[in-house]
Amino acid sequence: MNNPKLQQKLTATIIAAHGRHYLAEADGRKLQCVTRGKKTNVAVGDIVQITTTSNDQGVIDKIEERSTLLYRSDQYKSKLLAANLTQLFIVVATEPGFADDLVSRSLVAAEAAGIKAHLILNKTDVAAALPRTRERVAAYGSLGYPVHEVSATARPEEAVQILQPLMAGQSSILIGQSGMGKSSLINLLVPDADIAVREISAALDTGKHTTTFTRLYQLPELGAGTAIIDSPGFQEFGLYHLTEGMLERAFVEFAPYLGHCKFYNCRHLIEPQCAVLEAVAEGKIARMRHTLYGQLLHESSQTLY
Repeated sequence: MNNPKLQQKLTATIIAAHGRHYLAEADGRKLQCVTRGKKTNVAVGDIVQITTTSNDQGVIDKIEERSTLLYRSDQYKSKLLAANLTQLFIVVATEPGFADDLVSRSLVAAEAAGIKAHLILNKTDVAAALPRTRERVAAYGSLGYPVHEVSATARPEEAVQILQPLMAGQSSILIGQSGMGKSSLINLLVPDADIAVREISAALDTGKHTTTFTRLYQLPELGAGTAIIDSPGFQEFGLYHLTEGMLERAFVEFAPYLGHCKFYNCRHLIEPQCAVLEAVAEGKIARMRHTLYGQLLHESSQTLY
């Protein structure tokens, strides 16, 4: 039986999620939370209203309106990554090789969600692989996405000097494949990140699986509202939830050509006198990106959930 004296109404931020268990923080106080009923539509970064049931536990009553929501989806279900983000950093590295498909999908997801996207090129000290990697990353830079070169292990202080000002006052998520050095960057940017992860893991009872959940670190020392969200490394980024209209707008290089096709309902795949296809043929749009667009269009038609 809940003690009514212990019940308080609090506004809190969700800082970690594992299954249907959440960890919320309200003015430095951490509370283990569950949702009412079977709802699991809570994301890290959500601002929530909580009723406490003990000193360190509570029930989520309401999710406040989100400014942004980043999520991925496959044919059957969607997975919320984070809410109320202002920017996304895709971490790539000179080694091991990164997947262009994953980078482009992440950029499309950011555009669709209205979140500013950056790339971080890590491990620039690996000189042999640097020229080729720079060349690959430049393709995204030419689309207007800022690229920041760092070496988390060889030049940690320089990495902090480059990245901290970009994070100040923003709610940022770092994503990337395993092996890109994302954890090293988080440890540089977030003092005591390892301790925080252990605390969160213990609170959510996740045992040793400290890399399988998304977590948010609040860094008020960098300015009000500063938060850095670390997400697990992943090899796939499904975007089955994006509609045809959302997809064509999420490829920024399509913008000058949209509305200039012969047919108003052009899908930019095989239609005659398509301005987008003409731009691809003339090298103004990278064929790799257009191929991905076609693939995502196909995926969006397969959705079952």
